[in-house]
Amino acid sequence: MRAINPWINFNGNAEEAFTFYKSVFGGEFTKIIRFKDLSGGEFQIAEEEANKIMYIGLPLGKNNVLVANDIPGFMGRVNENENRSKIYVNAESREEADKIFNGLSAGGEVEGAIGDSPWGTYAGMFRDKYGIEWIVEFDPDFR
Repeated sequence: MRAINPWINFNGNAEEAFTFYKSVFGGEFTKIIRFKDLSGGEFQIAEEEANKIMYIGLPLGKNNVLVANDIPGFMGRVNENENRSKIYVNAESREEADKIFNGLSAGGEVEGAIGDSPWGTYAGMFRDKYGIEWIVEFDPDFR
């Protein structure tokens, strides 16, 4: 397997969220496709949906891409308070873990402050200001 990449659905603010994520992780978007880019013929897009994101990708690390889209209004809203999953970031150092944790948790809600864990790692957990849940961890024994 080459990679497993998380894909997040947003309620019209995918571009704003990904600009924030880019400010923390760095890098450049692989591509941005808006719904209006796909409009034509049998696939007509309502004007209020035209600038919403159909696809946005932000490379993370060597083989991973964080991907997202906006959900069109006709499909209903995404539950921004769901808690079925978290995005797990395995940092390469305590310093990188701190940078990512502090950057992404800004304006969000910390569920577990970053620090030494009982299982021997350095970890923290939070929900960012867009409602996305993250775990950031540095494991000195990870190979």
